[in-house]
Amino acid sequence: MSIRNQIRKGSTEMVLLTLLQQRPMYGYEISQEMTRLGDGYFEMKEGLLYPTLHRLQKEGLLTSQWQETENDRRRKYYTITAAGRERLKEQAQEWQTFMGKLQEIINSA
Repeated sequence: MSIRNQIRKGSTEMVLLTLLQQRPMYGYEISQEMTRLGDGYFEMKEGLLYPTLHRLQKEGLLTSQWQETENDRRRKYYTITAAGRERLKEQAQEWQTFMGKLQEIINSA
């Protein structure tokens, strides 16, 4: 697995929780926002997105709700929970520490 894929895999949960902190979204919308905001870096296929969303929901970090669209289609919207917000806060703090320490090592070389 490439370093890029390892980094993306390690940050997927944090990216999803960050996006859902902004507003509830359905799966395809989440995927599009990840691609758009990351300039394609965080492009995520359904085979990884939906299992991750289901795992986060099972862990109590997300809830979901089916909603009807204007053209009588149903979409499942995901919403971050209080536990999800707390996990995101912890992950963001750890990420900042990690990035700072990594930068220290890189700069010392």
